[in-house]
This record gives sequence, C-alpha cells and structure tokens, in this order.
Amino acid sequence: MEEVVNTGDAAWMLMAASLVLLMTPGLAFFYGGMSRAKSVLNMMMMSFGAMALIAVIYVLWGWSMSYGTESVGGIFANPFEMFGLQGAIYDDEGGFLPGLGNYPQIIDIGFQVTFAIITTALITGALAERVKFGTWMVFAGVWVTLAYFPLAHMVWGGGLLSGSEDSIAAAMFGTVDDGEGGLTAAVHPIDFAGGTVVHINAGIAALVLALIIGKRTGFGKTAFRPHNLPFVMLGAALLWFGWFGFNAGSAFAADGVAGMAWVNTTTATAAAILGWLATERFRDGKATSLGAASGAVAGLVAITPAAGALSPVGSIGLGVVAGVLSALAVGLKYKFGYDDSLDVVGVHLVSGLWGTVAIGFLATDTGLFYGGDYKQLVIQIVIAVVALVFTAVVTAVIAFALKPMGWRVSPESEARGIDETEHAESAYDFVSALK
Repeated sequence: MEEVVNTGDAAWMLMAASLVLLMTPGLAFFYGGMSRAKSVLNMMMMSFGAMALIAVIYVLWGWSMSYGTESVGGIFANPFEMFGLQGAIYDDEGGFLPGLGNYPQIIDIGFQVTFAIITTALITGALAERVKFGTWMVFAGVWVTLAYFPLAHMVWGGGLLSGSEDSIAAAMFGTVDDGEGGLTAAVHPIDFAGGTVVHINAGIAALVLALIIGKRTGFGKTAFRPHNLPFVMLGAALLWFGWFGFNAGSAFAADGVAGMAWVNTTTATAAAILGWLATERFRDGKATSLGAASGAVAGLVAITPAAGALSPVGSIGLGVVAGVLSALAVGLKYKFGYDDSLDVVGVHLVSGLWGTVAIGFLATDTGLFYGGDYKQLVIQIVIAVVALVFTAVVTAVIAFALKPMGWRVSPESEARGIDETEHAESAYDFVSALK
C-alpha cells in the first residue's frame, strides 16, 4: 500500500526539530556568556555533553519510556517495549508507522529527543563553576531517565497528568465520550509545549541541586559578573529563534495552530522584555542588556505551555507579568542563600509556574477570564504541584546517591578556574595574543 504523507507537515516538523536542537548550543552561549572567563568552556561543555549523551539514551530507551503503550501506573512506560526504537519506526509491512500528524512517527521521535536534551541542559545554569564534569554527565543520564521520561509520559504520553481516562483530571472531574468510542477527562490539563515537562521540571531540579551541592566560594561576597554580554545576547537570540520550533512545532502540523503559537510566542516574549526592563528601570535606574536577554527567556518560558491556548492579546499580558515576576525572583537567591548561579530558578521555575497556572485564567476556551469556570485553573495548579513534588524528590535521591562520586571540584580548582582543571583548556589565550 502506498504511503500517504503530507510533505508540508513533514518538512515543517523536521525543521522544527532542527530549530529545537539549535536551542542547546544557543543555551551554551547564553550560559557561557553569563559565566566568568575561567569557566565559560565548562559551562558550554555541560550543554554539549548533555546533547551527546541524551541523543543516544533517547534512542535506546527514552522514546519507549515516554511514549510506549505499556504504561506502569501512569508514571512511565516500559523501557524495553521499544528499546532501540524496535517497533517504533516500521509497521509489519515495512512501511513507516504514522506519527502524530500526517507524516512518519520517526519524525516525532526526532522532535521529542530535542526536548529531552534542552530540558536537561537547562539545569546546568544552577551549577556553574563548581561541579565535576564527570559527575554532571552521570547525573544527566540518570536524571533524564528517572525524571524527564516519566514526566513526559505523565503529561504527553497518556499518563497521570494527561487527559486520559486514567488521569488525575479524570479522577477529579470525571470523564466524557471522546467521540471515538472512548473516554477522556472532562477537563484536560493544558501543557502545549512543556511548562511542566521542561521548565518546572528543570527549574525545581536546579533548585534542589543548588541546595544539595552548595554555594560557589565567595557567593554573596564576590561579584560573579558575566564575562561576555554579547555571548549572552547571541545565546538569547538563538534561543528565541529555536523556540519557534519548540512552540509552533508542537502543533504537529503546518497549520493555523502553529501560526497562532508563533504569534503568541513572539508577543509574549516581546512583552516580557518590556516588563523586565521596566522593572529594572524602576528598581535600579538602568535597563540592561542582561535584563533584555533574560526577559526574553522568561517570556519564552511562560508562553511555552500556553502557546496554543491563548490569544495574542492574552499572550501580551502573560509576557509582561512573566518579565516582572522573573526580574524580581532572580534576587531571591541572595535573600534565601541558595546559589542558583545563572538564575534557572528565577527564570525557568518562576515563569514556568506562572505560564502553567495562568492558562487557567487566560485560555480562550476554558479560562476563567473568558467565561470558563474554575476547573481549568484547578487542574493547572494540580499538574504544576505534582510536577514540582515528583521532580524534587527524584532529583534529591539522585543527587545524594552520587555524592560518593564527588560533586564539587576542589577549592583550588574552583579558584584557578574549572576550564583548566576539568578540561585542560582556556577560552582566551591572552599570552599568545600579545606575541
């Protein structure tokens, strides 16, 4: 039988996957520029290391754990069902299995692996300048297996936090006929592209690790200034560009929903920049390039779960609030004494929580401000809280289990520079430049 494929959708999804993959090198520049000169390479290497490791792991058991049909308690799927993508690419007749859109499923696999990569890499921003590269790599492999893949299954793979018949939403509000002879939750949780799976997940993991691993030497006393703000701006630009694949790609077609997600992503991000800069101007008297870049990321984070559910005007409101909240939240680390080095908690956790919960107010179909009732808001809060608790516990267990390996470099290595001691390299060869 001849395979029927919408080549436009297939091409768009392949491009979207490539855009999301670009986000991790973009993140490397963003985090690298925010680090000090003696640790920029290590910061970038943690992102590239995660990209290499998780691309392999995802093919072996990641897809199976996330989207397999043999669910284990609605928490994760059987990792051996489609181990090595066996049975996930071809049907019994040798043709390609269909994906979520009118294209082969192998394209969906490529798209989803990029989400696992960027989510894990986001955590590294809380670990700058003090963590052994080898311990980070072990953590990344274990964490993506025990935290990311299960949460992806719970939210997007038909598990406990989805709209399936066996989900928490169905238990809270009952089920309805899905029109295809089955039952689904009467109120569906909304996470269009990863508010829970990506940003709350990475943000709470970053907070737990920062608390367990401890502060950089001199935290609160030394000014850890970004060494290269143009790198930060470049990284933010690459992230924004790649995010169109992240959000618009989550429509799984080149259609109106993708267009709406694209416009919402742009407007929310722009509004968040304005919100962050206004907060800086009012509080500090100056609007900064670091604030503009960070505001852009805050807006991108907030609109991620909501990109397909809001109007462009609602996205502006969402973005402004995200920019203000995250601009204020990045200072909490000094108040409470945790060293979230590059503000993963202040940006990704705070704006991820805001974006996920705000859907309950701003969703055009079911949001409270648009004539909906309280149910959407309640279920959005529930999935956010469950994601927080689940990942916090899993991350803490992994972090303590890896303590015998040693998380921290020596104080001497930290003072000398982690680039040199962990990688035997330096980003800038000033001696040669003078010859």
